[in-house]
Amino acid sequence: MNQLERYVDGWRRHDIQAVLDTVTEDCTVIECYGPVYRGRPRVEQWMHAWFGAGGTVDGWEITSVAEAGDTLVAEWHFECTWKGEAGVFDGATVARLTDGRIEYLREYATTAELYDWTGSWRE
Repeated sequence: MNQLERYVDGWRRHDIQAVLDTVTEDCTVIECYGPVYRGRPRVEQWMHAWFGAGGTVDGWEITSVAEAGDTLVAEWHFECTWKGEAGVFDGATVARLTDGRIEYLREYATTAELYDWTGSWRE
């Protein structure tokens, strides 16, 4: 299991310390929703606030992983509950390691349901 897989696994298990163990002290984490968290203390604050507000990670299945030097990439399917509403989407993460920990992590989300194009687009 690489550090990106450990990061995701920590979120899945709602284990804040496990996530913090994967990132550097001066990390940058960029969520697909827009927030940027700079530094391990801010990541910890974010996680406590998110779980404390009732947020849950209901599923986070990694569907593919690739590594190239200190760069890790994963595609995934994510399910959560936030403010009583279920959220489900596919996405991808790009992470860069320094000294074996995640220094930079950026998430991207699919913004529409995927479909096979057959000559016309959905409206």
